[in-house]
Amino acid sequence: MAAAGRRTARPVAEAATEEGIPTTGGRSRRAPRLGSGPAIRQAAARLFLAHGYQGTSMEEIAATAKVSKQTIYTHFADKEALFADLVLGNVGRVDAFVADLARADPDADEVEGCLQEIARAYLGIVIRPEVLQLRRLVIAEAGRFPELARTYYERVPQRVYDALTSLFARLAGDDRLRVADPALAAQHFAWLLLGPPLDRAMFYGPDDVPGEAELAHQAEAAVAVFLAARGPRPPRT
Repeated sequence: MAAAGRRTARPVAEAATEEGIPTTGGRSRRAPRLGSGPAIRQAAARLFLAHGYQGTSMEEIAATAKVSKQTIYTHFADKEALFADLVLGNVGRVDAFVADLARADPDADEVEGCLQEIARAYLGIVIRPEVLQLRRLVIAEAGRFPELARTYYERVPQRVYDALTSLFARLAGDDRLRVADPALAAQHFAWLLLGPPLDRAMFYGPDDVPGEAELAHQAEAAVAVFLAARGPRPPRT
């Protein structure tokens, strides 16, 4: 694979710009109590992802968000509730992707192109610094919050597996794919695609993200291998 330029990792939480948060004349002011939810979430994201659950205090979150601790407690019952909100806030990322999978219905000669589009979109929502950082955090805290980790898995990775399973079952129904076990095929597709960049990010850190050209090559190669095993047989001559 040709080496490609790596994307510059973006901050996990951009500087807050909601009402009451922007700085004026170099001085910041506190967020209004009722409008401070976004600032609290951004501060919590920055600190939890940088220091973990145990290494982050509500005092630090309040100081970073420029609110009082009492204001945080008007939005969240405790630190655990705020952490859960951060983790499960990622669920929305997969909604549009799952909806696209549900609508996909390519003709036989369009299957490869359709899978290429799906592969690029899937890489685009997973292989991102902020998503990879959150994934590492969920794994690191799974022992402390097993139910939260399980819920995250069911609402994010498992939803994509289920949507791919349904797609492959439809394509296999009229021989657009050769798939005896759509659920297993969904896992094979996902890990042919995500395995190398995701594994690297778990060890090297989420800032080590492949560039667009490298991800495009990864998508193309994964689909080619998948179709070599599961594509429709060519007609006999």
